[in-house]
Amino acid sequence: MSGRKETVLDLAKFVDKGVQVKLTGGRQVTGTLKGYDQLLNLVLDEAVEFLRDPDDPLKTTDQTRRLGLIVCRGTAVMLVSPTDGTDEIANPFVQPEGS
Repeated sequence: MSGRKETVLDLAKFVDKGVQVKLTGGRQVTGTLKGYDQLLNLVLDEAVEFLRDPDDPLKTTDQTRRLGLIVCRGTAVMLVSPTDGTDEIANPFVQPEGS
């Protein structure tokens, strides 16, 4: 074993591909991963932020705003996932309205 630390998350396979990033504080951004470093600082191009519901800040809405080229600081990154190959499904634990 060498003395070099290896990162748990190998982001090299996501470079120039779409990713979804969740940040501390509840912000959610999607974009094309252009670069990263060992501290998990991310550079996203064509970034789009999903705005939150003013009544319930824990929920995101369908409203978005374009951010362009951004840098996400590694200390704020909670989750990085690819956008290709993922689908959103209905939550089976949510009770229907009126029951």
